[in-house]
Amino acid sequence: MTDFEIAGRRVGTNHQPYIIAEMSANHNGDISTARAIISAAAKAGADAIKMQTYRPDTITLDCDNDEFQIVGGLWDGRTLYDLYEEAHTPWDWHAPLFEHARNEGIPIFSSPFDTTAVDLLEDLGSPAYKIASFEAVDLPLIRYVAATKKPIIISTGMANDEEIAEALDAARSAGASQIAVLHCVSGYPAPAGDYNLQTMADMKGRFGCVVGLSDHTLDNTTAVASVALGASIIEKHFTLDRSGGGPDDSFSLEPDGLVELCRDSKTAWQALGRVDYGRKSSEIGNAQFRRSLYFVKDVKAGEVIEADAVRSVRPGYGIAPKHLHEVIGATAKTDIAKHSPVAFEHLKKDG
Repeated sequence: MTDFEIAGRRVGTNHQPYIIAEMSANHNGDISTARAIISAAAKAGADAIKMQTYRPDTITLDCDNDEFQIVGGLWDGRTLYDLYEEAHTPWDWHAPLFEHARNEGIPIFSSPFDTTAVDLLEDLGSPAYKIASFEAVDLPLIRYVAATKKPIIISTGMANDEEIAEALDAARSAGASQIAVLHCVSGYPAPAGDYNLQTMADMKGRFGCVVGLSDHTLDNTTAVASVALGASIIEKHFTLDRSGGGPDDSFSLEPDGLVELCRDSKTAWQALGRVDYGRKSSEIGNAQFRRSLYFVKDVKAGEVIEADAVRSVRPGYGIAPKHLHEVIGATAKTDIAKHSPVAFEHLKKDG
């Protein structure tokens, strides 16, 4: 499992989760809103902001036949072309938005939806690429992206294990060596119960690459839980205002939520740590309050120590309770005052 780097930041199991704020269509057709989203993502502590690079005519056809109509869900009654016309990020915005992100100190990259989008992003110096779930079956597009030799992150919503393997084979055969796959449920929003996060642990072993989560649930619980199962990347849709009325606003995180995600995912990763049965630094001061053996009555030298003379209590300055059987029935070597911790020096050795 190979860690890799995006714009100087290492991504992988040995590094805290890489948080991607997905702007998608949440600019709602206003470049000033797009700039504000980038600034807010940087302020919240995200590791990257991600765009989507397409035009309606590069992602679908201008057609209102039944198969191009959306039925049900957030976008019920619209054609694909109409939705993408509203949602796309104009290509002439890309250069100023890339520049704005650099000024804000946050890496920016995108999901390309055809080869011309890749060419545009290459001209802008995109440090990585994301393959959206719906494009995970577009193997020619994956190969074209992989040929850039940049890190490639593939979302796997709707893809079965065979299709994920085909996407990875396509990427690797075209020269990609820095690859991550994101477990994803392509519901908008998606219920937490659909995520089956145990799948991530299987993906990690089965596909031999960095794994992460593209999370479409409404809060951060699923994303933070994913860290415990190996998520090295977490992607969440991000907006300034969930009630903004745009195509993706309603299932996106707002700034406070992104701050919490950055904080809590880091805490979850730190808590995983490593296998360690040793006493931790925060425990050292409390070790004195563990149980140990104390005398609860006076005992004279030469007396046999009876069961009612010794108890297991806090604090921990006496010998451990596991030695109680060695103390009961032993002979006191010296006079012992009650409330004294039991020590082996108190006991006469046999013979």
